Amino acid sequence: MRKYLNIVLFSSLVLFINNLNADSLSEEAAKKGINETCGLYLNQIEESYGLNGLNITFVNPNNPSEYPSLHISSKKYNNGSSTFAATLVPDGEYCYLSTIVVTAIQNQSCNEIAELKLQEDPELQSSSYSENDYNILTPIDNSYQIILTASGEGSCTMSEIRMLWPGR
Repeated sequence: MRKYLNIVLFSSLVLFINNLNADSLSEEAAKKGINETCGLYLNQIEESYGLNGLNITFVNPNNPSEYPSLHISSKKYNNGSSTFAATLVPDGEYCYLSTIVVTAIQNQSCNEIAELKLQEDPELQSSSYSENDYNILTPIDNSYQIILTASGEGSCTMSEIRMLWPGR
């Protein structure tokens, strides 16, 4: 009897864990009933960032298509981890969104990361604060900002922040 109970508990646990990772952010959001336009934007963002970690969606339980929703995806790497978060705010046929991706990197300093980012895009504007503990990288069009925060010898936390108003 005990063996049967262990098999049932193990099977239930496996099914529960698979359900945590089974749906993409946009699939989970659609199942929970968020605004269709916001769902389309979330799908595009999800594809552009290549999100495929542990996904969680928070919606208003009474009217998810008319209120803001919060979508989170977390992923572990061999040298750190990242957490993506998007807030989607429906407004009729429009949807406003803000995103933040925070990546903790254990084997690169913020200065090394800043140099790589500036090589990728030499037009980025760079500002350093507090004896290089913080570095902010901003493109000319101000469409996003990257904040690099020193988190110890040879490690850095990189936060990329965006606010979008598509269609307006």
